[in-house]
Amino acid sequence: MDFLKIIIIVILSQYIFGCVEKTTYSGKIITNDDLNLKISNKNELINKFGQPSYIDSLSNKYFYFTEKKKESNFYNNKIEYSYLFVFEINDNDKIVKSESINLLKEKNHKYRRIQTSNDIIKRGLLET
Repeated sequence: MDFLKIIIIVILSQYIFGCVEKTTYSGKIITNDDLNLKISNKNELINKFGQPSYIDSLSNKYFYFTEKKKESNFYNNKIEYSYLFVFEINDNDKIVKSESINLLKEKNHKYRRIQTSNDIIKRGLLET
């Protein structure tokens, strides 16, 4: 009889705790109020969004990544949104170009295709 109670408790606990929804944010947490991209200079940008996720010092671009994922259980994961914001800044710290990229819809965007070449493996310098 005790074995049956344990089995029922295990089944009920999996049912109860398997339905808990968990929200996970990656990168910067950006709200709808922050999506007003009328920012004119670098100081306003850092005050509004904080430090960028990545800075490209060669082309002077600031990248901000944000993603929201909801998980109900281990087999039900849904990414609600995934954005990349790119700001190009000139030498006077003025924003000359801004771009908002929806990474869920734009699968072939130029920033998704860029990969670093790995010449070490091609030359055979790493061996197992």
